[in-house]
Amino acid sequence: MAKRIEVRPDTAAAAASADRMTRWLVVVLAVVIFAGGLFGYDQGVISGALAGIKDTFSLSVFMVQVVTSWVTLGALVGSLAGGAMGDRIGRKRTLLIAGALFALGSLVQWLAPDAGILVVGRFVVGVAVGVAAVAAPLYASELSPANFRGRFISSYQLAITAGIFLAYLVNAQLSASESWRLMLGAAAVPGLALFVIALVAPESPRWLMTKNRRAEAAVDIRKIYPQIDVERQLDAIHSALHEEEQAAPWSEIFAKEWRRPLVVAVGLAIFQQITGINAIIYYANQIFASAGFATEAARAAVTTWAIGGVNVLATLIAIAFIDNMGRRKLLLTGLIGMGVSLTAVGVAFQFIAPSGAVVSATGPTTAGIVTVVALVVFIISFAFSLGPVVWTVINEVFPARIRGRGVALATAVNWGSAYLVSQFFLSLVEGIGSSLTFFLFAMFCAAGWVWVYRIVPETKRKSLEQIQAMWSEKASSTG
Repeated sequence: MAKRIEVRPDTAAAAASADRMTRWLVVVLAVVIFAGGLFGYDQGVISGALAGIKDTFSLSVFMVQVVTSWVTLGALVGSLAGGAMGDRIGRKRTLLIAGALFALGSLVQWLAPDAGILVVGRFVVGVAVGVAAVAAPLYASELSPANFRGRFISSYQLAITAGIFLAYLVNAQLSASESWRLMLGAAAVPGLALFVIALVAPESPRWLMTKNRRAEAAVDIRKIYPQIDVERQLDAIHSALHEEEQAAPWSEIFAKEWRRPLVVAVGLAIFQQITGINAIIYYANQIFASAGFATEAARAAVTTWAIGGVNVLATLIAIAFIDNMGRRKLLLTGLIGMGVSLTAVGVAFQFIAPSGAVVSATGPTTAGIVTVVALVVFIISFAFSLGPVVWTVINEVFPARIRGRGVALATAVNWGSAYLVSQFFLSLVEGIGSSLTFFLFAMFCAAGWVWVYRIVPETKRKSLEQIQAMWSEKASSTG
């Protein structure tokens, strides 16, 4: 006679709780992935759309840079607004607004009758990017388990790289036709998807606690983590908030106690951009044209796989190691790879025809191949270091009371730096040449390595409350 197998009630309940936790964490992750994917798509798609836009509206070099860079200018505005909104109306509602703005801006770009309206659409999408860039990683940092927080926030960067790769695939498919409107307008669909997913997502319990809404915070914590001691967790959050009910004023971000995390966040935000990543993402087609890839199809192919595909795969390295290897090691290793590869690109461009010269139809030169290989190394190095790790650290280092505005300020600085790089990259190349431009980026990598080594602490496997206590102890020890 077969032995009857009984399922113990406590075992069944634990399994049900684990399944429920997994489902809600998937929802949280989906919000982060859609926000990052939209960000990445709008970054990458302009590379393939620029040629058609330039032909349609007969744009000058200056206007090409404006069309490209105003998404970053909008992101600067959006990141400042996103911090204030995140603190005032909550992380969830802020993400709803980001989804709506993504859809609106994409439609404006699709229907733009002239370059001016197109720039407006780019700016609106940029505002959405900025709002999402603050709200999504912040949301992930506050709802993810401490031992997986790095991976959750890094998933935002992985989604960015996937969005860039998808944009390059779309560009490659549509490169032979004047379909730039479809390229830009397609982002309206995932924008609406982000809006719908954010509707069903839970709110951040930490934000609810800042508003003295403990009962609602308890509901959301039980929803996501049904097996933990909810009241004990709420007490820990309450203690970290210092029993303060109102969001901190902007001036508190600059208080002496929080000066070190502010310096860490802002410094990382600047170095992520001035080392050249967005110049390469936005102007990949032009760089590869100068390197000898004469046809639009050849440029689209090398951009898609050497930049987009490699970017996605290399970001997986950070996802795998960020919570084990640590933030500092990844940053320092990546900056070495980025600096060496940019130096190689600078050397290669000394043997490549100047920008604007007629490129041989026979294919890329040896120097052109070296450029591609070096840029692949650069993308790999960035994708496991300054890409995901910067966003992770920025969203970890600030205390709960000022986290929303601190993240917003650092993100705004990031986008301000991105705007300057994307607005003046082509002018810089025309002024000092491609070779010296890449040497300049390599020099910034060297400066970034020294700065990270001296300033940035390790935060792996520390809870947000432990990181907050670390800053308080350091402030006390330095008087």
